[in-house]
Amino acid sequence: MNYSGILSVNKDAGYTSFQIVAWVRRGSGERKVGHAGTLDPAATGVLVVCLGQAVRVSEYLMELPKVYRAHIALGMATDTYDAEGKPTFVGDFGNITEQQLREALQSFIGPIQQTPPAFSAVKVRGQPAHRLARKGQLPVLKPRPVRVDRIELLQFQPPLLELEVACGKGTYIRTLAHDLGQRLGCGAHLAGLTRTRVGPFTLDSAVTLAELEGALQDGTWPSLLLPIDYGLIALPAVTLDIEDEKDIRHGCPLPANVSAFAPLGEPVPAQRCRAYAEDGSLVAIISYDSRADVWRPDKVFAPSEKPVWHNKESQTKPNLRIRP
Repeated sequence: MNYSGILSVNKDAGYTSFQIVAWVRRGSGERKVGHAGTLDPAATGVLVVCLGQAVRVSEYLMELPKVYRAHIALGMATDTYDAEGKPTFVGDFGNITEQQLREALQSFIGPIQQTPPAFSAVKVRGQPAHRLARKGQLPVLKPRPVRVDRIELLQFQPPLLELEVACGKGTYIRTLAHDLGQRLGCGAHLAGLTRTRVGPFTLDSAVTLAELEGALQDGTWPSLLLPIDYGLIALPAVTLDIEDEKDIRHGCPLPANVSAFAPLGEPVPAQRCRAYAEDGSLVAIISYDSRADVWRPDKVFAPSEKPVWHNKESQTKPNLRIRP
C-alpha cells in the first residue's frame, strides 16, 4: 500500500544523500523517494527525505532557509575546499586577529556571487562537476547569486574557527570557507559541517540513522513521517468549498474574487498558497496569475493525500543496513 510523508533525518558522516534515499526506498517499499537538498558525504545533520507524493513538494522545500554549524581551518586551501582534498596553498595564519576575521566574515553577508566548488554536484555538459574533477578535468564553473543572511563567529582558536551560518538555497559553505581564506590571505578549508535546520526541520527533532534503521526493521517507521505540508507552513492557506475544490482538482483556475481568497488580502504576482478541502486535507499548491487575475494550480494532490501506513504484520524485512 502506498503512503506519503516526509522524514527529517540526521545524516551521519560517510554517506551520500543518494545512499540515504536508496536505503529508505528499499526499506519502505515506496518507489518515489527523494531528498530536498544534498548534503556532502562528510557533512552531518538535517537531510529532508520525501516519500510518495511528498516528492512533488521537494522543489518548495529546497527553497527553505538553512542553518549550518561550520568548522573552518585556516592556513591551508584544498582542491575540494574541505579536509578531504589535496592541498593547493599553505599560508601563515599567525597574524590573523579576531577583528580581521570578523571584518572578513561581514563581507560575505547579504546577496553575494559565489562560485561552486569544482568537486560538486553542479552539472557541466550534463555531468556532475565532481566526476570531471576526479578525472583531472577541472571544470570552469560560473559564479551565481546566493544569499547569506547571517554569520555568527562562535569560537576562534587559531587555526580553527567555528561559525553558525544562516543562508538561502544553493549556498556552498565549502566555498565560503575557501573564499574566507583567500580574503584573509592565508588559505582555509572546511574542516567539518553540520546542517542544523532546514526551514521548520531541526536537528534536535530529526531521526538518527540508527533509530530509522530500527523503525524500518520492526515496522514502526510510519510514526516518524511528517505530513506533506509540514515544510510549507510559511505559505498562507485557504479552505475551498466543494465546488472550488473540484475545479482545482481538474486543473481549472479560480477567479481571485472567490470568497476563499479574501483572507489573503491583495495578492502579488506569482504568490503561492496552500489550498485545503473542507475536511482539512491538502488539495493543491496554487499560485496567483496577475495577468488573468486568477489562482492556478501548480501541484494537485490525490484526495486521499494523507499518510497511509503499511500493515506492520505483513511487511517484509529486507536488508536495511546502510553501507557505502
